[in-house]
Amino acid sequence: MDFDDTPDEAAFRAEARAFLDANRPRKDRARAAPRYGEVDAAELARAKAWQARKAAAGFAGITWPREWGGRGGSPMQQIIWNQEEAGYDVPYDVFLIGLGMCIPTLMAYAGRPVLERYVRPALRGEEIWCQLFSEPAAGSDVAGLCTRAERNGEDWVVNGQKVWTSGAHFCDFGLLLARSDPAVPKHAGLTAFWIDMKAPGVEVRPIHQMSGGSHFNEVFFTDLRLADRQRLGAPGQGWKVALTTLMNERLAVGEPRRPDIHDLIALARAVAIDGRPAIADPAVRLKIAEWWADSAGLAYTRFRTMTALSRGQTPGPENAIAKVVNAARLQAIAAYGMDLLGQAGAIADPALAPMAGLFQDGLLAAPGQRIAGGTDEILRNIIAERVLGLPAEPRVDKDMPFNRHAPAR
Repeated sequence: MDFDDTPDEAAFRAEARAFLDANRPRKDRARAAPRYGEVDAAELARAKAWQARKAAAGFAGITWPREWGGRGGSPMQQIIWNQEEAGYDVPYDVFLIGLGMCIPTLMAYAGRPVLERYVRPALRGEEIWCQLFSEPAAGSDVAGLCTRAERNGEDWVVNGQKVWTSGAHFCDFGLLLARSDPAVPKHAGLTAFWIDMKAPGVEVRPIHQMSGGSHFNEVFFTDLRLADRQRLGAPGQGWKVALTTLMNERLAVGEPRRPDIHDLIALARAVAIDGRPAIADPAVRLKIAEWWADSAGLAYTRFRTMTALSRGQTPGPENAIAKVVNAARLQAIAAYGMDLLGQAGAIADPALAPMAGLFQDGLLAAPGQRIAGGTDEILRNIIAERVLGLPAEPRVDKDMPFNRHAPAR
């Protein structure tokens, strides 16, 4: 494992840091962190402005081809940029799904006219994309979805429902997975499309969350008409398209969120137990040490990924480890912080709560993080089967036509 930048990587890191120093303030942990998923009109405008500035400077779409506005750089350069940007106060990333998952899938399957129209505007932050996969009866088992796409002359007509669609209420376009043939096994009967979120037949209903926000949405389709040019891949090959998106998703959602171990240490210094700072209590120090070791282990695991990328290798399914560990750790640290806050933990108002309500917000957001991008159970199966080589779970419906076991709708 090599922890040092190569000369080229060091030069890129210096370039990235110089741009960030000139354009954004350093992150101040004493200030409130953005509340998870809260995006009002002002925040959306700030995010778009920052994305446009990054794109103009060559720091957006770092690994994308130059012909589509990217830098034509390496995955290692993208990692370096992510590391550096994390130290600065930047707007909430409303482009994570679109640029991290949807547009790369579009570039893999769409024709040139589609790419010429949609890739550069997305990269510049002018248009935002969402991912329309999960359904009420198809969450972890995405291939069990029931939204229908039926041929109607040269077009397709879509009816059905999606749920937990992040950012759908402010998105312009989306990547849709629908069932086009219910008479074949579930993985074989799917077709992927890109859609206009403002088209007739698309209805978005925000879901009010326990955190007070409405980041997730239900999306309903009623006779939504799609041109065949909006199809991605061949009819019935939607699962192959979806896997491209899901592989990108595992990487995009695996980054740690706050509150983290550094926030917990700051809280332990600020609150008291029996008249002394909580950080002086041996039991508190033991918990901090456990999570510190956990954080270090994950950091070194990610260094292995970085080393593979720097050598031109493609990391495998072991990237699921980061998602599993980070989501569970976020929930555990937030819950422990609430214990340290005691009665003050009942105050969620950022203007009144200790550390601007960071731990309260983290506790409410954490359960969703253990579901989004693949549940803990699904990711543990991936690690067990594809990393450790353990036997796969039995799947009794694997070769059965979908319409013989589909849930009632």
